[in-house]
Amino acid sequence: MERSEWIAISDCCTHYNIEISFVDSLQDYGLIEITRIQESQYIHEDRLPALERFIRLHYDLNINLEGIDVITQLVQQVEQLQHEIALLRSQFPR
Repeated sequence: MERSEWIAISDCCTHYNIEISFVDSLQDYGLIEITRIQESQYIHEDRLPALERFIRLHYDLNINLEGIDVITQLVQQVEQLQHEIALLRSQFPR
């Protein structure tokens, strides 16, 4: 594991001005994955866009964690359907 790929949760919370409990709650809902390295918690840099999206949904739009979970599932379903449509269009051109 390269440390450059992992960002400390404490640094994220300071940067985004959020509580660590919010990030812990996101992990409890299965929305993000936190990795423990020695005594600290880290998030992979690839998951930062998702974390930023969750922060905006919660703090800017006042959407609770249950709502964020539902929104995330719906977006994933839409993306899957779009992928299937693209696959079908490539197999059966007009």
